[in-house]
Amino acid sequence: MIEVKTIGVVGAGQMGRGIAQVAAMSGYQVKLQDLNRDILAEALEFITEQLHKGVKKGKWEGPFVVETLSRIQADMLKDPLAECDLVIEAATENKDLKFKIFKELDQIVKKDALLASNTSSISITEIAAQTSRPSQVAGMHFMNPVPIMKLVEGIKGLQTSNETFEAVRSVAEKMGKVWISVKDVPGFAINRILLPMINEAIFALYEGVASAEDIDTALKLGTNQPMGPLTLADFVGLDTCLAILEVLHEGYGDPKYRPCPLLKQYVAAGRLGYKTGHGFHNYK
Repeated sequence: MIEVKTIGVVGAGQMGRGIAQVAAMSGYQVKLQDLNRDILAEALEFITEQLHKGVKKGKWEGPFVVETLSRIQADMLKDPLAECDLVIEAATENKDLKFKIFKELDQIVKKDALLASNTSSISITEIAAQTSRPSQVAGMHFMNPVPIMKLVEGIKGLQTSNETFEAVRSVAEKMGKVWISVKDVPGFAINRILLPMINEAIFALYEGVASAEDIDTALKLGTNQPMGPLTLADFVGLDTCLAILEVLHEGYGDPKYRPCPLLKQYVAAGRLGYKTGHGFHNYK
């Protein structure tokens, strides 16, 4: 089994920066790559802030922050990814974009390295088929926010080798995560269950069943969930929710996965949730 010492992370957004932080905290050397200089700078600033908050809360001491940050190299170029033992893609939930990234990574990253996708719904088999090393590609679906959420959903594509799957599982567990193994089907396990609930909550709002606040309160207090489905959708990102529902709808051909028209309208208006300051709730 390949020994993973250096991990590349493609995409420095909400998920990518979280994966990079946890990987560095776990002792891995990290190459964080993004095409946007500002997003890279924001990611490093955010990681630094989170680590210093940990010091204030007594979770670790100052030297740990310095050591962790020293393990992260941020770059707009993909060249530093060449020597990584594992590269985790954490780009936007867009099939064409992910296909493009994996084709590029296959040409850049050393031949014995492993590739993984943080996709929350797109077929790992299809992603792996974009490379000349499908046996070395797997799914590692981290939960948001990565430093807090314990779960990683592991997905084995049709050609993913047992050695590859065990290697990425070992990496996730070294990061302190709980690993579950899931079939390569649309939406995998988590989003196949979660997104229909979120979508139904949006339909309830769309049809005037109750206000957004009352729908969230109903699920929080009535089913003991830590946050309501509309708040959760805002934190996931309404564009991401829509993308996953479209994958489910297309993949299964079942009308129960049809995205609510209100969700499409919000995405078209740029009301994407917490990251834009406005979704089903106002965060400004």
